[in-house]
Amino acid sequence: MTYDASPAFAAAQDAADPLATFRQEFHIPPGPDGQPTAYFCGNSLGLLPRAARAAVEAEFKSWETQAVEGHFHGESPWMFYQDALAESAARVVGALPLEVVIMNTLTVNLHLLLVSFYQPTATRYKVLMEGGAFPSDQYALESQARLHGLDPTDAIVELTPRPGEHTLRTEDIEAKIAELGDSLATVIFGGINYYTGQVFDMAAITRAGHAVGAKVGFDLAHAAGNVVLSLHDWDVDFACWCTYKYLNSGPGGTSGVFIHERFAHQPDLLRLAGWWGHDPQERFQMKPGFRPSPGASGWQLSCGQVLPMAVHRANLELFDQAGGVATLRIKSEKLTGYLEYLINQLQLPKTKLEIITPTDPAQRGGQLSLLVHERGRELFDYLAARGIIADWREPNVIRLAPVPLYNSFEDVHRVGAALLQFYGEQ
Repeated sequence: MTYDASPAFAAAQDAADPLATFRQEFHIPPGPDGQPTAYFCGNSLGLLPRAARAAVEAEFKSWETQAVEGHFHGESPWMFYQDALAESAARVVGALPLEVVIMNTLTVNLHLLLVSFYQPTATRYKVLMEGGAFPSDQYALESQARLHGLDPTDAIVELTPRPGEHTLRTEDIEAKIAELGDSLATVIFGGINYYTGQVFDMAAITRAGHAVGAKVGFDLAHAAGNVVLSLHDWDVDFACWCTYKYLNSGPGGTSGVFIHERFAHQPDLLRLAGWWGHDPQERFQMKPGFRPSPGASGWQLSCGQVLPMAVHRANLELFDQAGGVATLRIKSEKLTGYLEYLINQLQLPKTKLEIITPTDPAQRGGQLSLLVHERGRELFDYLAARGIIADWREPNVIRLAPVPLYNSFEDVHRVGAALLQFYGEQ
């Protein structure tokens, strides 16, 4: 796509955008001047879909009028609520409905999955993860290693980029997996690194891990709803994700889990068990002896979180109406590319500002991370004062995430114009 920096170009792109009307389906927060902000923080918390309030109100009404009978009666009986989300959620991550369940929150689910897919032995006990992963992943793995009586500094291997580089090379990940070989129990990467916005080659990592006999999983917090995923076809063993970033399902919103169908009928696979994961045909017999429900639903613990799931359902419906992630991704790449173009037009030396997100659209999500070497916090505050909401990460990175459901080309142009003004004032 050929870009230019004029306001007319942005306006023309918005006028031709087949997804432009979806912006109206979200509440855009007002800025300091009372006008809608240019919201580029969807990689931290997505905006509120207008349909979410009605979705929750419907469950309040069911609670009000039916109380406990709401579990079995009404338009969406709570007993089966998570089942109603499975097909749409599976489309988001490229899975079979059997392989997906919506439950709990992200780090809780990561721990539940590691119980099953990190089972170290005396010789095969290493875990490989990306260096600089989101802290929850680091803390979860540290505690899992300790639960097995292992020293995390020995059990966990963190792979960092080559000197002078900001992102990992796929060949380096594959080489490290091969080097660890029979000592490697589990590979756990983020689908997208939260700090740099790099998309990892999940198919290649999975192949490499399986080649040495390791289990392979991904934390998709920044990938689900952002990039096209094919977890089933990639043969990924397990994955989990939150729904409050690109999936716009509210602060602390519910989480999703993927477990490949090859594990769907393995009741002896070690897991932490709960009543809600018991075979639904026998659940109310209240007998001892856990018999898991087939598929990912066999990892459930407690009753479904209906109110958070109602918000998530509203957003999944928006995704389906928009044509799914593949359709959204086309616009996402254009928005991110336009933002990159406008930043590059500034022709700033890397000693002032550099983009540390990969330039190849296939290797990045809907995000650009700016490493600001001079006056970084001042620039962040400058943008905020002009109604541009970004994300600050210590020590000096500003993350900007154009989201195709609600961001426009005009939003991106506002960022470019503010950056031009900021650096022109120096």
